[in-house]
Amino acid sequence: MTAPETMQVVRITRHGGPDVLERARVAVPTPQAGEVLVRVSAAALNNTDLWTREGTYGRPGDPTALSGWRGPIDFPRVQGADVAGRVASVGPGVDESLVGRRVVVDPASYDTDGPDANPVGLMGSERDGGYAEYVTAPAAQVHDATESPLRDDQLAALPTAYGTALGMIERGRVRAGETVLVSGASGGVGVALVQLARARGARVLAISSAAKAEPVRDAGAHAVIDRAQDVVAQLRAAAPRGIDVGLDVVAGDLVRDGLPLLRDGGRWVVAGALGGYDVSFDVRRLYLHNTQLIGSSMHTPAHFALLVDLARRGAVDPVIAATFPLHQAARAQEELARRHHVGKIVLRP
Repeated sequence: MTAPETMQVVRITRHGGPDVLERARVAVPTPQAGEVLVRVSAAALNNTDLWTREGTYGRPGDPTALSGWRGPIDFPRVQGADVAGRVASVGPGVDESLVGRRVVVDPASYDTDGPDANPVGLMGSERDGGYAEYVTAPAAQVHDATESPLRDDQLAALPTAYGTALGMIERGRVRAGETVLVSGASGGVGVALVQLARARGARVLAISSAAKAEPVRDAGAHAVIDRAQDVVAQLRAAAPRGIDVGLDVVAGDLVRDGLPLLRDGGRWVVAGALGGYDVSFDVRRLYLHNTQLIGSSMHTPAHFALLVDLARRGAVDPVIAATFPLHQAARAQEELARRHHVGKIVLRP
């Protein structure tokens, strides 16, 4: 499989609105030792694309500082963490039998080797990502999905959303028979949480808008809580004995209101701050009931390997809300920001 010399990309050269996304023609990257070159067939969008473009992650001690996922961005930067495609070529030291295989890429950079390493970087932020016709990635993080029944757009929907969701579920130790709360249930991570928690045998209470209640139920929610009404009252009615695990991508006031709903020994897992990052709560509700407040950032290598195994078996069913051509990346990000959809938005080069 021979790659051309140049390719189309969509990149950012500064932080800002959708207007800072620019189309460019650049050289196709050459895979270095231990890397592969992937011809991108689909690249899914995530909230991290918006926040990286806007620079809204802040920094320790300065929450309003313009910053990427883990610090300053090296511009220009090709966005896009979630990639599915086929291996076009390999760098020195990589098994050439990978060429032509259909793959999904683990987008994380890790702090160490081993199955339980923590992510410290991300494609599309700390290295160039999938808003392109080709992208390089470490061979160890390119997972063969040739035999998966999922379409390429569904495979591309997995890494960040389902990886984040599975990381939350694993760190929250969700077990069969437990009652689980999912916030932001109509988004990419939210739908993944509903599907994966239901597959674990948990009873799933999902917070969503009334307009999106039906597709959230279709994803596997046992009950949908209308976020426009009294959320706490609805949760107390749906789970009078409390909840075991909160899987929360919203944070804000929901942390304060949700912690008292946990049963003794319950876990509240936070992986986002759509509702606000400045949180206050009654700490007595934490220590008097032996509950845990857990931060969860993406996944570990072990989590991702488990996710790919689910994909190979067709045990997950990513919901695709819309597909855009690569050159309409700005329009796709605007659609993502409106939050009128359920599931994932995908770019196709």
